[in-house]
Amino acid sequence: MSSKKKIAWGITGSGDKIIETVNIMREIKEKYADEFDIRIYVSKAGDQVLKYYGLFKELEVEFDRTWVEVNANAPFLAGQIQLGQFEFMIIAPATSNTVAKISLRIGDSLIPNAAIMGQKAGVPIYLMPSDFEEGVVVTQLPDGRDLELTIRKEDVEHVKRLENMGVNILKTPEDIIEVFKKHAKK
Repeated sequence: MSSKKKIAWGITGSGDKIIETVNIMREIKEKYADEFDIRIYVSKAGDQVLKYYGLFKELEVEFDRTWVEVNANAPFLAGQIQLGQFEFMIIAPATSNTVAKISLRIGDSLIPNAAIMGQKAGVPIYLMPSDFEEGVVVTQLPDGRDLELTIRKEDVEHVKRLENMGVNILKTPEDIIEVFKKHAKK
């Protein structure tokens, strides 16, 4: 167990592609069970969204290491990341709020704080923003209805800023598979 690489998976309050992301992370967990120890860190808003989509209990059972944000330092994720205890951090899906906070260096909540500390310590950060391209997108609600959202240039600018800061931007849940392949034993 100690030879496994620890991965921090941050889940924020975005419902966009949450089901697909959870399904891919389940597949990755099975495929790389001997290599990676995936630990889930859920923001307060992420907790609400996971419950809304009926996914929270499943994640708790399947991943057995799931924590919900109490505040910016509890659980003590930022310190663990800064001390190099994690191979990388993946934030998927990431709300525009989380993206903006990381971009503007506002570490007043768990996941942005951990990502900022990880950047400072040179830990790879992978982020799948829900709002990475300007225009209208359609996402699906838990009841199957479509929700149309307009993505503004300001949200896209934060994503570009993070990319310029060395954050690895993922556009689809399938991109997560490549991240794990990259960090897997050769």
